[in-house]
Formats: sequence, structure tokens, C-alpha cells
Amino acid sequence: MSPSPNFGPRRDGLRPELVVIHYTAMATAEAAERVLCDPEREVSAHYLIDENGVLTALVDEEMRAWHAGAGTWAGRGDVNSRSIGIELANNGFSPFAARQMEALEDLLKEILPRWNIPPEGVIAHSDMAPERKRDPGPRFDWLRLSRQGLSVWPSDGFPGGDVSNFLSDAKGFGYPDLPLELVLQAVRLRFRPWAKGPLDPVDAGLVADLARRFPVDRARATA
Repeated sequence: MSPSPNFGPRRDGLRPELVVIHYTAMATAEAAERVLCDPEREVSAHYLIDENGVLTALVDEEMRAWHAGAGTWAGRGDVNSRSIGIELANNGFSPFAARQMEALEDLLKEILPRWNIPPEGVIAHSDMAPERKRDPGPRFDWLRLSRQGLSVWPSDGFPGGDVSNFLSDAKGFGYPDLPLELVLQAVRLRFRPWAKGPLDPVDAGLVADLARRFPVDRARATA
């Protein structure tokens, strides 16, 4: 283990209820590890997985790693106190290696039951901070994770939706309350990275389906 000094206690008694997936956007995993362990950089994650599937634990899961920054999910901030952060060594443009994905899947199969995190709690950094972040980016295979119950994906054959309901449905699934263009960018980055142009009924239909199947727990979100 090569522990990072960049962590603290989780605040206000919060426990992990999310897993946030990142890419490092650096040339090598070794370079990323140096940054994540540099006290002057004040960034970290709980885990780093390199392209060959080698897993490095950097911060104990009980502690609050500094990976998420500003942003919200399901109506609440301080995502660092509510999440476990996983960094994948990737430059942001390349496909994610098979061994790396396998290691991520094995790790998620341990984390989710350990903290009772549902599949919809596995999110992208770009989901909770659309105005700042794009990781893990359009090359990440969310459908692959969903097929193993390690994340979620829209239902097959969902009907087209009402575009006027797009923002309310996106918020109902968990997306932040932000302008349309930012939320649409985040939704497409994860679920329709090939899509172009203005908001359409497919975008609206997929978020309506997700909001219906995986609604935010409003009582918990506003507690």
C-alpha cells in the first residue's frame, strides 16, 4: 500500500453511499500516483487502477478522500464525505483496457455490498460536476458495468420523452440543478456520447426512465 496523506474524517457522520469513477488524465499511472500522494496538491482518491489492472489503495475507505471537489448528487453536496473515489489511469481519449475494467469490476463487487451502495450509486465525476468535469469520459463502458449490476443503464425500448420534463426528470435521477446545456452534456457523456444537436425526445425518454426506476430518496436528500 502507498497511502496518500490527503484525507480527513468524513463529516457529520456521513458514510459512503456513492462511488465516483474518475480518469487520471495523465500520461502514466505512476505520475498520477505521485500527484495523488503529494501533500501540496491536496487531491487523492481511495483507489488507483492502472492499465494492467494493478490496484493501489491510497486512502482507507473509512476516511474522506479529496477526489470529488465541488458538486452535488441527489440534492446534496460534500460528495467527498458520501463517496468512495476510484481513479482509472487513462489519458481521457483512449479506450479503457480490459484488465483495468476487470479490476474495477472486482473492486466494485467488494465495495457495494460492504457499504450497501445500490448500483445507481455508482456515478461519473461528470455526473456530479457537469460544469467542471468530463471524466471518466465517452470511452468508458457504463453499459458493461450495468450488465453486472454494478451501475445502471436505461431500459431497452424506453419510449421517447417530453423534452419539457427533461430537467425535472434528470434531477429526479440525481443530476444537479444546473442549466439545460450542462445537464444535457452530462447525460449524453454517460449514456449517449455519440449524440449531437439540441435536446431531443431520446434524451428526455432515457432520463424519464432512469428517474422512474431509480428515483432520488428525497427524504434522505433533504435531511
